[in-house]
Amino acid sequence: MSSSFLAHNVITRGRSSFGGGLLNRSSGVKSRNIVTTTSFISKLRNTNNATRAICRMKSYYTPAHEYITKLDDDSSKGRVGITDFAQSALGDIVFVDLPEVGDDFEKGEAFGSVESVKAASDVYAPVSGTVTAINEKLVDDPGLVNTAAETDAWFIELDTGDNDDEHFDTLMDDKSYKEHCEAEQS
Repeated sequence: MSSSFLAHNVITRGRSSFGGGLLNRSSGVKSRNIVTTTSFISKLRNTNNATRAICRMKSYYTPAHEYITKLDDDSSKGRVGITDFAQSALGDIVFVDLPEVGDDFEKGEAFGSVESVKAASDVYAPVSGTVTAINEKLVDDPGLVNTAAETDAWFIELDTGDNDDEHFDTLMDDKSYKEHCEAEQS
């Protein structure tokens, strides 16, 4: 399998393998931690109401496996983090570096980093905006990214300044992101 995942920003510590995965019986294709509807529903049943509310919000994705989830349809704010696909490829997360509240970032600019037992990776802003909150839970428990990457383990809240969806036009929706991940695995 190609290890092009995060190739532009992953610094490998020692030798790592992105191979393996689960065999999809119907297609014979290997897949790695792509959340299917069934597993998503199963995970959703085991979450609290606050997390469920976030799951219902619209999420957008970058090719480098960052996401932004709008807090609500009328909001200019979104929560940003790395996807389940990214955390799976990185392995056990041991450190998360976060910016300060009030910092401004342009789309594509590194705002922090994650370190795992096998790699370190910068994390990039999927849209331009100002940091309005950081997830303090990750300072004490960076491993939360491995168990709740796209729910409770968001990194920052970013305010785009307006609720115009044009900020999200170049990002992938759920379906496109799933196809992107499947293509990376083949």
